[in-house]
Amino acid sequence: MTEYSFELYVAGDAPHSLTAVRTLTDLCERRLPGRYELRVIDVLVDPEAAERAKILATPTLLKLRPSPHVRVVGDLSLSANVVAGLGLDGDGGGSTGPQERDDA
Repeated sequence: MTEYSFELYVAGDAPHSLTAVRTLTDLCERRLPGRYELRVIDVLVDPEAAERAKILATPTLLKLRPSPHVRVVGDLSLSANVVAGLGLDGDGGGSTGPQERDDA
């Protein structure tokens, strides 16, 4: 079992979608090599998945594991905020920025 599990919701090959995929993949390879799984869901291909996950905008990243669940909206270009928001900064802390905890 992998330690971290992410779902990234994108809209086709729009520039923000491509940036989000590239940024998240680079971040995971640097910080979590071999310890993560990433599922990229194209909402244009699978709108039902987006509806189930309550995705209102793309790109949106969901951190599913480990808890707490976290949702980050945007192209992930603010890497420092993303790292802190996902708890990958070593202290488990969050930061102000475009992320929210989803403890449901």
